[in-house]
Amino acid sequence: MKKTGCMVLLATLTASLLSVPVAQACTGIAINAADGTRLLARTIEWKGGNLNSKLIIMPRGQKNTALTPAGENGKVWHNKYGAVGASTVEPRFVAEGVNEKGLNVGIFYFSHYGSLTPYKAAAAKKSVSDGELVRYMLTNFATVDEALEGLKKIEIIPIGKPDAHGDYATGHWRISDASGKSMILEITNKGERHIYENNLDVFTNSPDFPWHQSNLNNYIHLSGGETPDKTIGKVHLFSLGGGTNLTGLPGDLTPPSRLVRAFFYLHSAPIAKNTYEAVTQAFHILNNFDLPIGAEYAPGEQIPDMPSATQWTAVSDVTHPAFYYRTMYNSAIRKVDLSKINFEKVPYTVADMDETPQETFYERTF
Repeated sequence: MKKTGCMVLLATLTASLLSVPVAQACTGIAINAADGTRLLARTIEWKGGNLNSKLIIMPRGQKNTALTPAGENGKVWHNKYGAVGASTVEPRFVAEGVNEKGLNVGIFYFSHYGSLTPYKAAAAKKSVSDGELVRYMLTNFATVDEALEGLKKIEIIPIGKPDAHGDYATGHWRISDASGKSMILEITNKGERHIYENNLDVFTNSPDFPWHQSNLNNYIHLSGGETPDKTIGKVHLFSLGGGTNLTGLPGDLTPPSRLVRAFFYLHSAPIAKNTYEAVTQAFHILNNFDLPIGAEYAPGEQIPDMPSATQWTAVSDVTHPAFYYRTMYNSAIRKVDLSKINFEKVPYTVADMDETPQETFYERTF
């Protein structure tokens, strides 16, 4: 990529990201099935317009050169492992994916908290932009431990322009593998790296992960099930429907509320017997976080021509590496089985997530 082309790309990315802070809302969960299958699932939202997401196939041996604010002059690497994922804005910015060894990585927006090491020209050759970090990890590492060790050798930098407060729009990362290990990487205060075990099996956006862990204590009274009838004084009280023990579960769209809601939905769900049940359960749980596009706009604001703010939902099977997804245009679940891809021969592929426009419904006739 020539420098002029890179600058156009950076300008586009920056314009997109700087409009995100009140618009991005990603929700992630992890599911373990009785047969040993482990899944990492998530949604991705953006109200500002179509993210132009693509399905990306990353072959072994592919050469990559990371972006920096100066152009395509960052770290150079060749893919050690093949991987499949979904991109946002531009194909090189993979937001979620899984590789052939079962490593899953995803980036979740981290507004007002994420703060990266500013770019230094002298460190260009070991710099990887935040938007490329998912792809970097998927194509270089087989396990969480390998990824965390490998990240020590690079600089993770912003490539967009800072906002009016001098901050860069960035994310935090969920890194998981086939062993069941799942860690969170958060970078604050211009480069301070923090690693946390994701013991919650859920993940959203800001604030930081320890805050979300503490916040769950505010909801200790919640549980699944129906509250039994009781008599207070002369009044007999009874439940008006199922699930009354979850009365008070927060239902708004903010990251803290989504994390609490995801936590209780996930941990009250029955244990799936096998991969099929686990995948369908993951999509059913995440259906609760499919955001209607208009809900994020004030009355009178212009709403983009999209059916949903939730642009896609993905499930990564790290036990039998596979990538499942559905989109805002087509709710049918599609599967990419990594075991059926020859990553030595397959070309680097950028494909539409929806094979054909979904403008009609499948009709059954009798």
